[in-house]
Amino acid sequence: MNVKKQINASAEVKPIPVVSKSSVVSDELTKLTDILHGVCPSDAVITFEFASGLHVHIDVRTLEDMTRLETLIPSLAGGAFYDIQRGLAARRSFFHRLSASVAR
Repeated sequence: MNVKKQINASAEVKPIPVVSKSSVVSDELTKLTDILHGVCPSDAVITFEFASGLHVHIDVRTLEDMTRLETLIPSLAGGAFYDIQRGLAARRSFFHRLSASVAR
């Protein structure tokens, strides 16, 4: 009799519904990266970091590129990039880093 109850119980088990994966964050970061690639030199390295807010880091080789990007970046993506700062690129010799906060 226990065997019958087990068989009937297993017939009533319903599959776990599959939840579709949300890619909203990935899509937004891809859009921002594409916008930045459009104005950056081809050898620029673009990275995002989240530490109490979203930040973008752009590593470029020349100061001329950095100066040009400093003037262009605030007007991109509807003013999404702000608080732009200069620095040295970590672990990248001969690169300069431009960092900005991202309003999203």
